[in-house]
Amino acid sequence: MAHLAPTKKWDARYLGPVPHDASYYSKCLLGGVLACGTTHAGITPLDVTKCNMQVNPAKYRGLVSGLRTIIAEEGVAGTWKGFGPTLIGYSFQGAFKYGLYEIFKDTYMNLAGEEASEQYKGLIWLAGSASAEFFADIALCPWEMTKVKIQTSVPGSFPVPMGAALSQMRASAVETRFPFGSLVPLWSRQIPYTMAKFYFFEKIVQTFYTRVFTAPKETYNKPTQLGITFASGYLSGVVCAIVSHPADTLVSLLGKPGNKGKTVGTIASETGFVTLATKGLGARVVMIGTLTGFQWWIYDSFKSAMGLGTTGGK
Repeated sequence: MAHLAPTKKWDARYLGPVPHDASYYSKCLLGGVLACGTTHAGITPLDVTKCNMQVNPAKYRGLVSGLRTIIAEEGVAGTWKGFGPTLIGYSFQGAFKYGLYEIFKDTYMNLAGEEASEQYKGLIWLAGSASAEFFADIALCPWEMTKVKIQTSVPGSFPVPMGAALSQMRASAVETRFPFGSLVPLWSRQIPYTMAKFYFFEKIVQTFYTRVFTAPKETYNKPTQLGITFASGYLSGVVCAIVSHPADTLVSLLGKPGNKGKTVGTIASETGFVTLATKGLGARVVMIGTLTGFQWWIYDSFKSAMGLGTTGGK
């Protein structure tokens, strides 16, 4: 597709190494699929253990011991429950999260104008990421609900194969509120998470290039730039995990059989904020920190391979 013709008017779409045209946004969308789908699916055993720690903390007391319990009762295959809906759901989510973020960020910068977009850069990162995640969660929600139900149900009480699980979720839609019953708690988990993820990533990358690697960004080779990307992504992931953990616990608890028919407010009240904010947090910090670091690394590696340059900078 031909590049957009540059104009004399300031335009955020021409600030990077290549114009941000339809081809650029499409490649960012595909990069998001690779970044989120593969990483989330790859850590399914950690996710299975974390969800069960949240739903049944008396039985699954820690990451290692919880993993051992699952393997002892269900075999190694039990740690990979929900792999299918995780791969599909987070591929959809990643496409919207990363692809739309680039679009919204450029749009909001152009609406603000050159001076204001520089002055309020952080607010634009926050607004762009929140807008992108709003739509990303709509795409993710049915798959996330199915994944959680598969992972937290008592063995034998709910189908594990993805097709059968989706059919069961549709058949029991009145009880499960499938496909969008978890959308509000998902928004409450993912929108703050993504705002933190993108804001702190952009901020940390900017700090690296202004305080540590002070030469022009383009003078550093790709391995160095991608190393900065991974470090920034990991650190932003730790913040994300802490910010979004209470809502993540709620999403897991919604799939617990004993909470069938209860509202989000009732479950939150019965569980208590301290438990929502802390149970399984250590496992999630490790999981999300690593996950976020690799997501940004995969995303920027793909962008670099496509000639788009790495994300962020001065």
